[in-house]
Amino acid sequence: MPNSWFQTLKLYSDIRLLWIFLMGMASGFPFALIGSNLSGWLKDEGISRGDIGALGSVALIYAFNFLWAPLIDRVPLPGLSRFGQRRSWILLMQMLLLMLLLAIAQVSPSSQLALFGVLAALIALCSATQDIAIDAFRIDQFSPAESDKMPAAAAMSVIGWWSGYSWPGYLAFSSADQIGWNQVYLLMAGVLVALIIATLWVKEPKTERDILQKKAEASVQHDLHLSRESSWLLVTVLEPFRDFFRRNGVRIALSLLLFIFLFKIGEAFLGRMSIVFYREVGFSNEQIGQYSKMFGWVLTVIFTLIGSLFNTRFGVVRGLMVGGVAMAASNLMFALMAQLGPHEWLFALTLIVDNFTGAFASVAMVAFLSAITGRAFSATQYALLASLGNLGRTSLAGLSGYLIDWLGSWSLFFIVTTIMVLPSLILLWGIRHRISRLIEQD
Repeated sequence: MPNSWFQTLKLYSDIRLLWIFLMGMASGFPFALIGSNLSGWLKDEGISRGDIGALGSVALIYAFNFLWAPLIDRVPLPGLSRFGQRRSWILLMQMLLLMLLLAIAQVSPSSQLALFGVLAALIALCSATQDIAIDAFRIDQFSPAESDKMPAAAAMSVIGWWSGYSWPGYLAFSSADQIGWNQVYLLMAGVLVALIIATLWVKEPKTERDILQKKAEASVQHDLHLSRESSWLLVTVLEPFRDFFRRNGVRIALSLLLFIFLFKIGEAFLGRMSIVFYREVGFSNEQIGQYSKMFGWVLTVIFTLIGSLFNTRFGVVRGLMVGGVAMAASNLMFALMAQLGPHEWLFALTLIVDNFTGAFASVAMVAFLSAITGRAFSATQYALLASLGNLGRTSLAGLSGYLIDWLGSWSLFFIVTTIMVLPSLILLWGIRHRISRLIEQD
């Protein structure tokens, strides 16, 4: 851990953090396509809140990407493998995303909702697969001896993600009323081309992954007397999960997984319906673009850096606790907005509070997941951990539109999302000392 604030700030001079930022942008961009942009498009097309929330459940695919994550760890891509194991998979997914983006731009949701949903699901599938490789790309950049750089790497990843999500979102919402959503999605194709160029520019991380994997194969082959092919398959599919439980112990491993599942459920319910709320409370697409995207992006950058410095200096567990408490309380600002109406000053104040808490919690969570991920199977293990968080968020958050209709009140809805955060914080408090020791050992 750095001994001074100067040493903490000096961590950001590492060129690898720039590469992580660019790959974070590539990760965040597709989520705009199936997140806020999609919600805005569907709302303007007159699709119901329940259907918007349900269609947003295509993001549930992110919760299961650990099932095919071993492929990203172990299978080289013919023709693209010269770019490296991580970048080759990223490039393949980006090329597929480009084709899907051009296709969905030709669809009318009001008359072709089923086709629209299929294309959105395919975008989510490619994005979720890309995320496996991007997360592994970030973790592989630093050796276990460089664990002090994990919060900085997490910060650049989060800033990159929000940049890839917010800037295209601002472009989309500021243009939608003038040119229409179909043309907006054609503009998004240009953004994706720029991200493909960035992927070609960054450098593949150098790791001992292949050596560690071959050792695991040899051990399994010797102990179980299996063929080389059977050993490869067993190590590819099962070893990442067995390694996680072996390193952490069964009880702590299960506690970690439960905490990850619960931590951001309340935030996900709010996020799924935020664009619908902004429109129904009285804000225009242009105002949403200016405040939620551009102003929100600036806030995210500032608060993410602050969160990174805090986590580096005081530890990831404290960062999770502070971020979680603040995240729960910030949802009450939306309840206030629901009562007072579309005041721009309140919109700005709400975004300040929400982006501070969201950025702070996100940096802590990414650093936490990275710290407990093994290096031999970084793609698979991180995907498993992140998928659990996505499962809690996407499986339940798909009901967010129906929950609002049932409650009949936006204010009550936001109060409920505040309460949703509490179980994870109680669990975190109970295992905080064990987590701290676990991270220090890594």
